[in-house]
Amino acid sequence: MRLTTKGRYAVTAMLDLAMNSKSGPVSLADISARQGISLSYLEQLFARLRRSELVSSVRGPGGGYLLARSMEEVAVSDIIDSVNESIDATRCGNRGDCQGGEICLTHHLWNELSVKIHDFLSGISLADLMNNPQVMEIAERQNKRHEISSSSELTLVSSSEL
Repeated sequence: MRLTTKGRYAVTAMLDLAMNSKSGPVSLADISARQGISLSYLEQLFARLRRSELVSSVRGPGGGYLLARSMEEVAVSDIIDSVNESIDATRCGNRGDCQGGEICLTHHLWNELSVKIHDFLSGISLADLMNNPQVMEIAERQNKRHEISSSSELTLVSSSEL
């Protein structure tokens, strides 16, 4: 089984959005800075998340993204599914042609594992992740680092204007 970067980054970005949208829309540039995900990659992911109605966009100054549903209603599996990521433990992409065009001995085992993983991720919401003390500790560290980085950039801009 392989969960690619696309699914991992989408879940990370959505969790960041959920944690930081209490005071309004969150810019992709802020998510990019906090999570170390390229802005162009986030733009691609959020286009898919918006089409799946998991996020909504706010235009203009102070714009960005907001969750389109409550944190309790957004499951990790919803996010992964929305970016067209499949959780498939079979070697054949669940086509059943794993061994010379025929189904292999363990196909059903790996297919069942895929279903169980999807079911497991369907039972975890963004709210569940936010209730994890370790996740909150990491988020606080990232926010502090982002605030320090942002304030030092402002200082550089201000002093260069003198």
